[in-house]
Amino acid sequence: MCYSCKKFTKARRTGQGKALISGGACGIIMSNVRGACAPARENARDRMGKLKEYKGKIRKHLREWVWLSHYIRKYWVGVTAFVVIGLVAVIMGLLTAVASKNLIDAVTAEVKDRDRLFAALGVMAGLAVGQLAFRAIASWITAQVRVRVMNEVRQEVFERIMLSRWEALREFHSGEILNRLEGDVGGVVSGIINFLPGLLTQLVQFIGAFAIILYYDWVMALFALASAPILVLSAKPLMKIMRRYNEQTRKINGEILSFNEEAFQNIQLVKAFDLAKQRCRLLKELLEKYKTIQLSYAKMSVVVSLAMGVLGLIAGYGCYGWAIYRLWTNVISYGQMTMFLQLSSNLSSSFSALTSMVPAAVSVATAAGRIMEVTEKPAETDADARPAKKMLAKTKETGLVVEARDMSFTYEDGKAPVMSHVSFKAQPGEILAFVGPSGGGKTTMLRLMLGLLRPQDGTLTVRLEDGSSELPVSDSTRRLCAYVPQGNSVFSGTIRDNLLAVAPEATDGQLRAALETADAWEFVSKQTEGLDTVLGERGVNLSEGQLQRLAIARALLREAPILIMDEATSALDVATESRVLHAVMKADPRRICLLTTHRASMLAYADHIIQVDGDGSFTEIDPTPYRQQTTV
Repeated sequence: MCYSCKKFTKARRTGQGKALISGGACGIIMSNVRGACAPARENARDRMGKLKEYKGKIRKHLREWVWLSHYIRKYWVGVTAFVVIGLVAVIMGLLTAVASKNLIDAVTAEVKDRDRLFAALGVMAGLAVGQLAFRAIASWITAQVRVRVMNEVRQEVFERIMLSRWEALREFHSGEILNRLEGDVGGVVSGIINFLPGLLTQLVQFIGAFAIILYYDWVMALFALASAPILVLSAKPLMKIMRRYNEQTRKINGEILSFNEEAFQNIQLVKAFDLAKQRCRLLKELLEKYKTIQLSYAKMSVVVSLAMGVLGLIAGYGCYGWAIYRLWTNVISYGQMTMFLQLSSNLSSSFSALTSMVPAAVSVATAAGRIMEVTEKPAETDADARPAKKMLAKTKETGLVVEARDMSFTYEDGKAPVMSHVSFKAQPGEILAFVGPSGGGKTTMLRLMLGLLRPQDGTLTVRLEDGSSELPVSDSTRRLCAYVPQGNSVFSGTIRDNLLAVAPEATDGQLRAALETADAWEFVSKQTEGLDTVLGERGVNLSEGQLQRLAIARALLREAPILIMDEATSALDVATESRVLHAVMKADPRRICLLTTHRASMLAYADHIIQVDGDGSFTEIDPTPYRQQTTV
């Protein structure tokens, strides 16, 4: 023990150190001094770590509410409408309480006043009719505002996700993104529409009811607020617990949604391997986790509700007893007693509502935080849009050159480089093929070419053949490319819908020409509905080979100078593959084709072959051994 700790211990024994924190004085005042003992330094570090963590949470919560305030400001008209609706309802409720007092007093008065009685009845009837009409109008306004805000926020969040950089979104499962887009957006919209208006409405009701009761009887006001101190003291720990449960619930919901999405997308595979019972068992395990979280939360909610109910009961019966006593001693009238009981109930309910808004606020903030995790990822900027468009226009007169110079790339979550110091060049009209083992980096190279990824070192550029313009490959140069991905890549809808997705202005003649080039027109024309044949989800009505040819036709309709094909003919026979590739290159002799393949038959047409070895090296090999005469 160091000198400071000994002195601190002595001070405690003599009763002089009560104000200091246990564990040693030097842990507080000498944490950075060489003479401080190890336990004291460790104690200080723990305290500083907890303080830092606490500050981080505070900053995170503030950022969430700042983010929410952007939407509250954006939809201030709708929020204001909700506030006005709530305030009018509260004022009508308070007036009804006062009007009921006047009516009862008029009925129970010793001297009957017919005019006073009818006036009170008229006010009560008017307020009742007014409340009915107001509820109908408020419901209609609420529905309109809610649908509008929900749609616009959902659209905005979707756009931000779609325009985020591809690599930044890799950490999220698509099912989890869907969960945030639907469930969390719903929570945020509820917060925008309900939280602030609800807070102001309940505050006005609380202040109004309290002011009226206080005006008539201050003791009654104290009885009505008997539970307030306990509720205030319990708010902070409850908020922490509820936030934890909210995060756990939303997370497990995302896992369940992701699991279901994968199961339905791969239902053919599930059935082929007889995995249906296994999938059902795994879902049951996830649902058990959900059940555990929900029941734990329900248990806590029951305990809290019971405690609050008891407090409300005590406050309510206190008010009731005091009102009876005051009535018995002839201090108040029957009308005043009725008003007191009604307003004390309003006071307690509005205070409970204000307290219950704590978990609502936690839920809204949690939803906002989860959306922010997705929408605040780095976005694509399309910074070179103008020069890229000019370059695309000039490619109708001259070709493009694609060139990589000493390029290296490593994924953010990867350790070893996918490619290291890679160089190659593709001239107009050339086919450049990447070959090698699966997972070696072939598809990554195509992603770099599409501007989905960026090299950390070296350059990857496109330039006009005449040298008049050159641009680094980015999201802007993506408009120079057409893409045929691996596997199934069709959307739900008709064949026409899928083709027009990349060329909305294309005529039926252009659609047919693209399908003929891709060797797809023959089977499309035999369909009962032709171009208007519905493909179904993931093109369930067609074979993989047919879907690949539709994907090639779709890429051709883009009329881009660079065609990128990722294992795009893997489901085609050799003869069909040969016809398609010949037709594709013949359609535009200046087009550059970058492709990946495992098939030697494709390499027969390549001008350059890059061997991908999987250790980061890309080596150009002689294509001569693969070349052969091909008869179409």
